[in-house]
Amino acid sequence: MTAGGSQDEAPASEPGLVVLDPATTAVVRGVVPMAELRDFFDASFGALARAIEAQRIAVLSPAFGLYHGPPGETLDLEVGFVTDRAVRPEQGVVAGSLPGGRVARLTHFGSFDGLGPSWDRLGSWMRARGLAAAEDRWETYVTQPTPDMDPRDLRTELNWPVTELP
Repeated sequence: MTAGGSQDEAPASEPGLVVLDPATTAVVRGVVPMAELRDFFDASFGALARAIEAQRIAVLSPAFGLYHGPPGETLDLEVGFVTDRAVRPEQGVVAGSLPGGRVARLTHFGSFDGLGPSWDRLGSWMRARGLAAAEDRWETYVTQPTPDMDPRDLRTELNWPVTELP
């Protein structure tokens, strides 16, 4: 199931293409310094839980982080869930969406610290097939992290919309 490779390569599934429908989301948006990313996620999930429960909205997916543009000293992102309908804006929670269309995808196995090599692997796979990467991409956190879990048990789905190169 996992791909072999050098010790520097993060364990991940084989990349592939899927076709997705656009999805309605409830999110918290922010431009966050890398050092504050964990706190942003934690605060966002608290606000999302309150708004989703108060508005009786059904959550249809695990949590995700949608990244706008390449990472740098800060990340422009949305943290949230796919939902059955648009959320009414409240306390930093707003309606959003995930794009539909062709998406390159792989599943990363293990700690969040190893996501960079998995993203690099997905990008290389796309370029080798003549696929142009969209600016936005997202991670779906298939397993919910807990303080006492083994990080090797984490599963994160990497999703990168693509188009054919001209």
